[in-house]
Amino acid sequence: MKRRLCPLAIILLIFSLVACNQTAKQDIKVVHGLSKDTLEAALDAVRNYVDDGKLAGVSVMVIKDGETVLEKQYGYADLAEKQPIDDQTIFRAFSMTKPITAAALMILYDEGKFQLDDKVADYIPEFGNTQVYNSETKTLEPQEKPMTIRNLLTHTSGLTYGWDMNSYVDSLYRVSGASGWNGVLADKMKELAEIPLKYQPGTKWEYGLSIDVVGYLVEILSEMPLDEFFRTRIYDPLKMDDSGFYVPEAKHDRFARIYSKDENGNLISPENGMQDNFKRPATLFSGGGGSVATVEDYSRFAQMLLNGGEFEGARILNESTVKMMMSDQLPKEVTYEETGGYGLGGSYNIENGQYGWSGAASTFFTVDTKNNMIVLAFTQFMPFDISYALEFNKIVHRAIVE
Repeated sequence: MKRRLCPLAIILLIFSLVACNQTAKQDIKVVHGLSKDTLEAALDAVRNYVDDGKLAGVSVMVIKDGETVLEKQYGYADLAEKQPIDDQTIFRAFSMTKPITAAALMILYDEGKFQLDDKVADYIPEFGNTQVYNSETKTLEPQEKPMTIRNLLTHTSGLTYGWDMNSYVDSLYRVSGASGWNGVLADKMKELAEIPLKYQPGTKWEYGLSIDVVGYLVEILSEMPLDEFFRTRIYDPLKMDDSGFYVPEAKHDRFARIYSKDENGNLISPENGMQDNFKRPATLFSGGGGSVATVEDYSRFAQMLLNGGEFEGARILNESTVKMMMSDQLPKEVTYEETGGYGLGGSYNIENGQYGWSGAASTFFTVDTKNNMIVLAFTQFMPFDISYALEFNKIVHRAIVE
């Protein structure tokens, strides 16, 4: 015999199901389309890196729909002095200078000072004579297609950093000291132009000094030192008050120390030139890796990009120019292995549309135009390791509630 529910029981069952469903929905706390519980899981993940002794400290921030939905710091800027990382801590941005330098040059693009496919030699004549090393024939040959400004901005210029221990061209960088930060940009460019290119321009993505050359182009086109251009055209309008090419003495107590690990896996902070080389005014303004910033400062730059070139009334770039920066600009048949694409001065993930970059001391940022979101994660750990930041970014994106 089949049992049947009476009408009253049916009503009570429906009411209980609705009530349970409403309760479940209420348990999911959402802020700007992000689950707060999942954001807490993202924080737990980065805090574990500090608690487990993998990092001295971290500072993270998430901005969604123009609002800061998460900002947290863990650990220390100086372990020995027990100085906590806070929202005023200044970090070495290193290669996260590159997107700023690209933006600086594109300001001049908006002013009609150049075109992306102009030859670099039109502005720096020495590069017109730069030869290309053919690793198969072990000979030097002319540039098949002249190096362009677009090549510089996408790291397809043939310039390198000198890190490849098996490369003849890289060995010349090491012998000459071409990757060093001594001297001034003008002299550095002449020295660089005398070294053969590692590849024909436009044929391969190769990380190197391309954006340092971009910084020199900014100086030539603006007739202004790079640090002054950054300050007047980017830092001051965006109120990036703690950013620059060095940390003034009055702010040294806010400057995070660099940490690494000893042979036993313990955090150490050796006394060496790397600790102090941002504590005095620079002579060579490295657009590829020479700046410092707080997380707050860099978030303002990132928000300007996400807003299409404007932030708090300050118009830095045209909207169309920002869209170009944050889209794939690689030559045909060239890919960047990490994300498939590369924009101007930063990587572009073809699958998810995120634009960003990282720095040698393990700093990280990404601008997500699809979800109107910015994620930043800063620490000061060398050698480069952003596994903590990638994990944080991955969990934060899981927090998106459809």
